[in-house]
Amino acid sequence: MHRRQLAASLSLIASVAFVSAADWLQWRGPDENGISTERLPSKPDFTEALWQKKVGTGFSSVAVAGGKVFTMGHSGAKDGGEETVWCLDAATGKEVWKHTYPAPLIDRFYEGGPGATPTVRGGKVFTYSKHGRLHCYEAATGKLVWSRDMMAEAGLDAPPEWGFACSPYFLSDDTLLIEAGPTFALDPATGSVRWKGERFTPAYGTPKAYTAAGKRLIAVMKTEGLAVLEAATGKTVATTPWKTSFDTTATTPIIHDGLIFISTGYDRGCALFELAGGELKQRYEHKAMCNHMNNSVLLDGHLYGFDGTAHRGRPTEFVCLEFATGKEKWRVPASAGLGCGSVMATADGTLLILSERGGLLTAPATPTGFKSTARHQVLGGRCWTVPVLADGKVYCRNARGDLVCVKVK
Repeated sequence: MHRRQLAASLSLIASVAFVSAADWLQWRGPDENGISTERLPSKPDFTEALWQKKVGTGFSSVAVAGGKVFTMGHSGAKDGGEETVWCLDAATGKEVWKHTYPAPLIDRFYEGGPGATPTVRGGKVFTYSKHGRLHCYEAATGKLVWSRDMMAEAGLDAPPEWGFACSPYFLSDDTLLIEAGPTFALDPATGSVRWKGERFTPAYGTPKAYTAAGKRLIAVMKTEGLAVLEAATGKTVATTPWKTSFDTTATTPIIHDGLIFISTGYDRGCALFELAGGELKQRYEHKAMCNHMNNSVLLDGHLYGFDGTAHRGRPTEFVCLEFATGKEKWRVPASAGLGCGSVMATADGTLLILSERGGLLTAPATPTGFKSTARHQVLGGRCWTVPVLADGKVYCRNARGDLVCVKVK
């Protein structure tokens, strides 16, 4: 075998060996929908915490691959602080490696700290800092492969008001997407820019790729509204206005059967769109589901998510909507104590919810009603970060940086 072919083969074998079916490699998980490939017992026990680790202030969720956990946090003084990318042993929580770099704290109206989730691909881990530094590391060793200043690439003098928060997103094995106002496509091996989309005001959500009429497209929430781009070139195909108070859109579009569901906070609400004839045509719009920071999940034609805004007077409630019609099926009142929490789901149709004050609970995903089957307090403080189920363990964190690993029994 030619030396170059041998090296490529060994690299592929190493990257495959690094991940397993139970891994959670990116924001929204293996199928980019917030649903795990794993199942939970009918009445799971969350009382055994395997380990807890201080990872710094922030809201970055975790990626799990090859027995390692990756996340981010901020520490130190506000002006002289620093961000850290962590790689921890999944079984013990012990540090495998970390990379720390200077980063002032962006904490407007909340604790601040990184909001992007690391992404693992091909034996590398990709992270995005609050100030737009895109890093690529060797996942096993923490060796920095390359770094790119996306704020400079976008021609910005400062980060957006709440800092960059898009999670690195793979359009394909050889194309990495990142949001910095324009959508950028990069070569993940080198960090070089392949294409740059139209300039928009920077927003805070992660893109979602999909295929319609045989064409690969990208849906992404910009500050100005929903945009659909050509995946091959970044050219804008269609846009529709969707403005919020404080110019904040922070969620990922949910796409099913060519229909695009969006939801944002500040009482802006939700809507369903279809791309037809080069235009985004609205199926419905209402205020029954206002996802402030965390996405809903779609299961069997129904959306489950949090309606409300953490900083506003209206209490946050947990809601079930019919995807195709927007019809509300049920609503869990604020008195249930879920607060402005977050939700993911499992392969057997179970909702896994982390309440705003650190209660971890489960409930069957059914449009007939909500009934919790398990609940245990796993954290204190403010918990806005979505939990992750991977390899029989649930990872939860709070704003001050307590990351806990709970064994599912």
